[in-house]
This record gives sequence, C-alpha cells and structure tokens, in this order.
Amino acid sequence: MIEDNTMYLTPEGLKQIEEELAYLKTTRREEVAAKLETAIKQGDLKENADYHDAKEEQGFIEARVRQLEDMLRRAKVIDNRGPANVVRIGSKVTVTEVGLDEEETYVIVGAHEADPTRGRISNISPIGSALLGAKKGQTVRAETPAGIVEFQVLRIE
Repeated sequence: MIEDNTMYLTPEGLKQIEEELAYLKTTRREEVAAKLETAIKQGDLKENADYHDAKEEQGFIEARVRQLEDMLRRAKVIDNRGPANVVRIGSKVTVTEVGLDEEETYVIVGAHEADPTRGRISNISPIGSALLGAKKGQTVRAETPAGIVEFQVLRIE
C-alpha cells in the first residue's frame, strides 16, 4: 500500500506556514545569532549556560524550518470551487446526529489545520472521512471512540 504523503491545506493554512517560515528564517535566526555572539564573547563555552541555551534554541528553530519546508513541499492547496453537492476537503457541512435535533457544522480540512474546538475536522478523522463523498440528505456512519454514530447531511457549502 502506498501512503499518500500529501498535506491538504486551505489557502489560509498555506499562508500561515509561509509566514511562520519567513519569520523563523529572518527574525528568529537573527535573534539567536545575536544571543550566540554575546554568549561567545563571555568566553569558556563549556560552562556557559547562555551559549548552551542559544545553541539549543538554534537547534529547535532549524528543526522547525526543516519541518515547515517539508510541509510546503507536500502541500496541496484545497480548491473549493465547483458544485457543492458532495462533501470534499474544504467543504463546510452541516449535519445532525440521527435521533437528535441539534445541528453541527464542520469544515473538512487537512490534518494540519484540524481544530475540532472550532469545527474544523480532519479529512482523516472518523467523522471527516465518513462525510467525504456524502450528498445532501444522505446518512453516513462514523466509527468513533464512543462507538458508531450516524449523521444526516443537511447542507453542504
């Protein structure tokens, strides 16, 4: 089985990654370089806590830069144009759990942008993957940690 390494992002999510990467490559690298320069001037690097802290911080920044660059290489921006009659990544879908009256609205996003507290669920989450491909009026079943839950699709935007 070939694993899909694609990272699905909204245009906003892509912009957020690009902005963080630019900030780290410029501002943060310069700040840490200045800290290192100051710490080196203090001498005796073996027992210099400022030097070791700055080197550790530099390592974290460089690791995050590599991670963000990898994300950008794998990024596929979600194109949410076209008919909204089928749930897909980027869709805003309103559902109701079968047997309940309360409506819930979710935006289906890539895993990197998922934030269930804001109604943004991943396309690979149990509910997100169950909703993918569904049409208005259709009932879908999601196998969640709490058990199988059925949702009826009310609206797709």
